Amino acid sequence: MNQLLESEQEESGPRYLGYARASETANLISQLFDLELAGCNRLVSEQTKNNWRNRPELTRLLSELGPGDVLTVTKLDRLARSTRELLEIAERIHISGAGLRSLSEPWADTTTENGLAVLAVFAGIVEFERSLILERTKDGREAAKARGVKFGAKPTLTNEQIDEAKRLIGQEGQSVEQAAKALNVHRSTLYRALRRVEK
Repeated sequence: MNQLLESEQEESGPRYLGYARASETANLISQLFDLELAGCNRLVSEQTKNNWRNRPELTRLLSELGPGDVLTVTKLDRLARSTRELLEIAERIHISGAGLRSLSEPWADTTTENGLAVLAVFAGIVEFERSLILERTKDGREAAKARGVKFGAKPTLTNEQIDEAKRLIGQEGQSVEQAAKALNVHRSTLYRALRRVEK
């Protein structure tokens, strides 16, 4: 269930937008109450059960942000499921000229210089972790290759089956399709195997 609660106040100055997301109604109502108490004059909510990919209200809200707006959540985990995703959302908010505020994590308030600095540090840590993962993955692949580990999909046909297919085609005059049927594989699989052997 997605719903939009907003007070249509034509006010000059920044808009204070609250976003709530929860799977249970009681939790959602509690978030909306806290956001309203925090001064949000427009509330957007989504009620989903572990569906992180489908958040149309959040997507729409992010696209509507403008300079001076402040997007508020009760907790940062209402916005993102990982630090990387949180930083991507925070960057998108920053580019639009808006700010991000969390009621539970005041250190992440991007309307302050301290909050911006903290998120910049987090961005550096995430990038550092990513480079470490890439390096470890590369080292692991190279070590595995040195041990003789083969990467990629395993061939469907063994060398013996390919030899049998070549015999059926060359000596018995069968078509590739007939030979593939005899080996219980699709003809395209046999074609690929024969090309691989030729190479």
